[in-house]
Amino acid sequence: KNACCTANTSQELHKDTSCLYNFNWDHCGKMEPACKRHFIQDTCLYECSPNLGPWIRQVNQSWRKERILNVPLCKEDCERWWEDCRTSYTCKSNWHKGWNWTSGINECPARALCRTFESYFPTLATLCEGVWSHSFQNYSGGSGRCIQMWFDSAQGNANEEVAKFYAATMNAGAPSRGGLLVPDPRRVLWGSS
Repeated sequence: KNACCTANTSQELHKDTSCLYNFNWDHCGKMEPACKRHFIQDTCLYECSPNLGPWIRQVNQSWRKERILNVPLCKEDCERWWEDCRTSYTCKSNWHKGWNWTSGINECPARALCRTFESYFPTLATLCEGVWSHSFQNYSGGSGRCIQMWFDSAQGNANEEVAKFYAATMNAGAPSRGGLLVPDPRRVLWGSS
């Protein structure tokens, strides 16, 4: 409901190397499918969720003009992501920058060693918070205050209420947590059907 992406975008997100970013999940050998599904879901959330408006920040980068920052990701999602990726391999702890792009897709930088995720991300917080330069923060608070990467759409999207809460808190002039911004109406489509 209210997704902000086309069917083509959704299909591209499920490829090993998507034309959206030319990012290769298998940069250190074949990533375990259980691990890869979290990165695909993460990218779907980023590209398609209408509920990330409170965390969108303007940036001046060659490849994008906005990003999300400090989205409170539910601890349960971080735990599953970390558990499912512990034995997969990577060569970096921050995937936002520092890749070798000379071939047109991301490759490990010179002298970067492929090691298990657990070597680069010793805790679930280091994975969830570090892999995309603090796009997410591991949120251990009660339900209703964190974004769920995984949910049963038949039960509704709890992320709508979470985004409304943070937008209302920010708009009321309460102290910001994580640098909340006014939601971009293109990304927050509450109440539309």
